[in-house]
Amino acid sequence: MIKRLLFTAALAAALASAAFAQNTNTSTGGRGTTGRRASTPATTNATTPAQEATREATQSESRAAGARRAAARTTPSATQTAAVREAFDSLVDGIRRADADAVMALYWNSPQLTIFNNNGTVTKSWEQARSNRESLYAKISDVKLDVRDVRVKALGPTAALVTCLWEQSQTAGGQPEHATGRLTIVYQKVGTAWKIVHTHTSPDKPNPANILPSERTPAGEATPPAKPPARP
Repeated sequence: MIKRLLFTAALAAALASAAFAQNTNTSTGGRGTTGRRASTPATTNATTPAQEATREATQSESRAAGARRAAARTTPSATQTAAVREAFDSLVDGIRRADADAVMALYWNSPQLTIFNNNGTVTKSWEQARSNRESLYAKISDVKLDVRDVRVKALGPTAALVTCLWEQSQTAGGQPEHATGRLTIVYQKVGTAWKIVHTHTSPDKPNPANILPSERTPAGEATPPAKPPARP
């Protein structure tokens, strides 16, 4: 009987110790009764009004800087216009001196160069243009060339248009010559230099036979002015 009582008391003590140990493990380290660790409050990335204003100001300045760079790439400058005019003046000077080398150095050295001449012909390629210039300048002298109403129109950072009226006199084969006309020159920036890629010359007084009948003006008559709009 005594042994049975002792065994029962020992068993009860062992069970009590096990229960105490289990309760201790489930509450240690801040865990809940379910054995899971308590959650940590989440952090947020919200910005303050001052930070938001700074960010918007930075983005606005970045957009403005990009717009200025784009405008600089596409808006022709006074420097560009002056450079094109300088190239045109060099052309006029070379023609006055009948200097084929100086003149052709201003043209685009390419087979794609095209020149519409004052006599209605077309010259294609730099090589052919040079040959024509050398042949012409070898037989003329006393060249006088006046240009007026010169206009330079920039077409972008690498292209420009020059128009003018011209009057030229010279001696060819001992005989005086004189002509007037209009000139259009297309310039393109090739490397760092402005080169002529196309010219179109036409006379002030073309042959009437080459003008469409509907576009002819009777002799002695000026082109009629545009009619003013009718009043309501």
